[in-house]
Amino acid sequence: MRASLLQIDVDLNETVADRRDRVAALVRAQGGTDLVVLPELWPVGAFASDTFAAEAEPLDGPTADAMSAAARDAGVWLHAGSIVERDPDGPLYNTSLVFGPDGELRHTYRKIHRFGFDQGEAALMAPGEEIVTVALPDTVLGLATCYDLRFPEQFRLLVDAGAQMLVIPAGWPAKRREHWRLLARARAVESQTYVLACGTAGTHAGVELAGHSMVVDPWGDIVAEAGTGEEILTVDLDPALVTKTRHDFPVLRDRRLG
Repeated sequence: MRASLLQIDVDLNETVADRRDRVAALVRAQGGTDLVVLPELWPVGAFASDTFAAEAEPLDGPTADAMSAAARDAGVWLHAGSIVERDPDGPLYNTSLVFGPDGELRHTYRKIHRFGFDQGEAALMAPGEEIVTVALPDTVLGLATCYDLRFPEQFRLLVDAGAQMLVIPAGWPAKRREHWRLLARARAVESQTYVLACGTAGTHAGVELAGHSMVVDPWGDIVAEAGTGEEILTVDLDPALVTKTRHDFPVLRDRRLG
């Protein structure tokens, strides 16, 4: 299975429409890949909270339309990162979109843990309530977003739901880069899954982003890691390695709590 993580530089001097078109072209260029992953809130910037309300869109809005067409043209499964979703009833959500190779929107995931300590995202967005898994032909994805990475109980639930690969789009700040690297590996080790952690690059809303998207294998080894600029990581993954790791080192069967 081949996966590509697109670490997008979110430059707020670039319009949302221009960035949407540019990212769609990057997705189309990944033909031959099985799974493409984009970062969290790449259309608006994860820390540009003053634009969230103005740029919020429904699940059939312009970003979804553009990503649907790009996934269909490339023939890939596309985790299109997340958007600011405006629910028809009013709340805003940080919502991930997953498209099939036919361009159909197959799954959505509303971020459960909102960052900001009563400011920014935490003040402006409602929390999701459900864990989400996505069945691909050769594996099962468990979905989480950025700050969720700090809450291992969510990942236990994803493992119990059958997840073999954890896909985590993010807009993680550079000043906590080592937390990002540590936690991504920890989630892989404790869950015995692949972790595909796709972050953003650049500086926006005065916050330098960590970059360092990475793919971690079920033993906790880093398969590939990006730098701090815009970059595409393409890796070949073996879904059978998850089964082998769990068989050879059957730690999950010894769980007694939860």
